[in-house]
Amino acid sequence: MLADHHKRILRNTSMLYIRMLFAMAVGLYTSRVVLNVLGVEDFGIYHVVAGFVALLGFMLGAMTTATQRYFAFDLGQNSGKNLNELFNTSLQVHALLAMFIVLIAETLGYWFVSTQLTIPPGRLDAALIAYHLSVGAFAVNVMTVPLTAMLMANERMGLYALMSMADVLLKLVAVLLLSYLAHDKLSMYAALLLAVALLSFNGYVLINRSVFPTVRLRWIWNTKSFRNMLGFTAWNTWGNLAAAMSEQGNNVLLNIFFGPTVNAGRSIASQANGALNSFVSNIQAAVNPQIVKQYASGQHQQMHELVQRASKYNFLLLVTLAMPVLLYTQQLLEIWLVEPPEYAAIFLQLTIIVSLIDSISRPLMTSVQATGKIRLYQSVVGGILLLNVPLAFIAIQIWPSPTLVIWSSIVVSIFALIARLFILKHLTEMTVMLYIRTVVCRVAMVGATAGLLSYFIVFQNAHGMLLLLGLTSNLVCTMVVVYLLGLDAKEKKHLSMLVIQLYRKII
Repeated sequence: MLADHHKRILRNTSMLYIRMLFAMAVGLYTSRVVLNVLGVEDFGIYHVVAGFVALLGFMLGAMTTATQRYFAFDLGQNSGKNLNELFNTSLQVHALLAMFIVLIAETLGYWFVSTQLTIPPGRLDAALIAYHLSVGAFAVNVMTVPLTAMLMANERMGLYALMSMADVLLKLVAVLLLSYLAHDKLSMYAALLLAVALLSFNGYVLINRSVFPTVRLRWIWNTKSFRNMLGFTAWNTWGNLAAAMSEQGNNVLLNIFFGPTVNAGRSIASQANGALNSFVSNIQAAVNPQIVKQYASGQHQQMHELVQRASKYNFLLLVTLAMPVLLYTQQLLEIWLVEPPEYAAIFLQLTIIVSLIDSISRPLMTSVQATGKIRLYQSVVGGILLLNVPLAFIAIQIWPSPTLVIWSSIVVSIFALIARLFILKHLTEMTVMLYIRTVVCRVAMVGATAGLLSYFIVFQNAHGMLLLLGLTSNLVCTMVVVYLLGLDAKEKKHLSMLVIQLYRKII
């Protein structure tokens, strides 16, 4: 039988998958409608402007990770005795950082957007209005972090999934309204998304008040807790700045050198890749609290085993879903968007490769966060990630091709994975060679074998039923390879038991 924490992870993952499938279906449709309503130029302008806000808001990821870590650590070590104090301290930290982000965004950020980005003169005013509204929406999202972190740390994934689906529905309603509004659609789209952010924030407030009656908003000042959380967030900020520069900085490079239409292609690729990655994110979101709690309770060996399995499962799931997309990229984009922007197909293929490499690293990142000793990790890995933008800049100078931006990301991701492994060995005494043997070698064998076999059964220029047959054949082929080469004997036995249990429940 599966252990209790494995059952909990499985149950929470199922909840998150329901949320993800709903969000993916609605999100893909929403992207198509937005592209049609705004047009390629305004679509590209919005995403480079909103992307620049995300670049300035690199602290959001740092705050999310820090908050969830502190909540989960207290639950694992003290059974949540200090949760109320940590929650209120977290709100104070987030309010301070939200004000700081808005200050930077409305000064230096405003100057950069208005003077340095490539925006057609006739659309500059609308782009700036969209920028201000995007900054406001981001500030609201910052204040939502402690509320979502409380649900995640307590593993209340069902409620989190419910709120996420409500948020997606509200965004769909906003897009449908956009078609009927006579006002400038670019700025109006940003205004509607700000309204959605405010509604979601209030929804999370109501749910937290109902589910956690002992956790209440109070003025609780603890200098030590505030300083520790702020310091932890500061070091996380360095790492997330590097990640933001890696993603959004390259987006700015594409805008400066190749214009907003290429940004549209990159944006579509990022959205499609995000839909695939959401499958992996669900597993990781369910596993994260358990990794932190096991470390907090001193169960380091169990944590290492969970990290190894999570790394492998992340890759195996993503490669199973991604292989058909890699082989039929153009056809799938044409079904989705009818006329996909230029470079969207090749951008998506290369971005998926980056995601496959990064999927292995996600549990490693959580393990480092669990220790609380992140200074060395963020200094080294953050420094490696920051090399992405200058590397891409140099590559473009030598050979002016937009795809080189993503190729540089692939190189950087490989070196970042290697650095994470050795730093984690230093912090938690995890055996690097065991991880390489049980995870890296196995997933590399699966990826190479599945890719080679799938390539030989590709139907060139397939459409209609032939495309459906090709997608199904490649999906089945990859699943067989994953089962035969990706799972060990114990995992195959557990999978068989799970299938039998599900079959019995259905019957």
